[in-house]
Amino acid sequence: MACALVLILRYHLLPGLLAVCLGFLGARWLGMRLGGFMHSGAAANLAAAAIVLMPLLLIAAAFPYTRGVVLDAPAQYRELLAFMARTVLELRERLPPDIASQLPEGAAEIQRVLAAYLGSKAGSLAITGRAWLAGLVHVVVGLIIGALAATRPPTLALKPLSAQLHIRVRRFGETFRQIVVAQFWIALFNTGLLTLFLFLVLPLWGYRLPYAMVLILLSFVLGLIPIVGNLLYNTVLTLVGLSVSAVVALACLVFLILIHKAEYFINAKVVGQRTQLTVWELLATMFVLEAIFGPAGLVAAPLFYAYLKKELQAENLV
Repeated sequence: MACALVLILRYHLLPGLLAVCLGFLGARWLGMRLGGFMHSGAAANLAAAAIVLMPLLLIAAAFPYTRGVVLDAPAQYRELLAFMARTVLELRERLPPDIASQLPEGAAEIQRVLAAYLGSKAGSLAITGRAWLAGLVHVVVGLIIGALAATRPPTLALKPLSAQLHIRVRRFGETFRQIVVAQFWIALFNTGLLTLFLFLVLPLWGYRLPYAMVLILLSFVLGLIPIVGNLLYNTVLTLVGLSVSAVVALACLVFLILIHKAEYFINAKVVGQRTQLTVWELLATMFVLEAIFGPAGLVAAPLFYAYLKKELQAENLV
């Protein structure tokens, strides 16, 4: 199991793995709800078909409106990073004069370092177009595999290897439900509020943020990463807001603080203490896996570490 998880990160199959788990749990959940109205076998097949077809139908319906955002996402995020780099370099001009005058002399050098870092990240995104499309394909195939696996009837007598694999997969599924599904709803909640803020609240004040659709997609993706995702997105949205005016940047910052205060209550209710993970454990694991596997390691760190801890607890080792 450990080798499989490492290989999944090594060969960029994490989106497919997450989609498999999501398809399996979604089909099982829907099948249980439909089981009260029809035979269990028919309910499982109908649930699997719904899990596979619904995303495809939604993509087909929305594709004419989101084609540029979905297919050209790496290029758009490259432009966003370059835009942020220019905003950092023009920080003194963007801030009110009385605040800009208070910046220390060394701030200019820090601005250049940050701008160079953002520019290097923008350059690295130039070669990710094919990987991005491959990830989308992996997600669709993963949903199909997970939904089909959910229709398989339970086997009463398992051979030793199959029994051990079944135990590990079940524990991984429990961890996925505790970590990723909870974080998925939190990310969806954040993204919904951000959409209202960008397309309703700011236009009422006479402001519009550039790259609004890109920021919404980025909000959902970073929302799946506990702790670190919030920090990254706060920085991105505040910098983009600063490119419009200092007032908009302050409004974005206040909005994000309010969202995250509400998120604490959702976390307490949805996640609670079931995962038994401390903040320092999560941050240390994220730091190590991001250094080894890049952004995929950052996303996978909470899930993989929680699963590892569950295995060790099952053997009374921790």
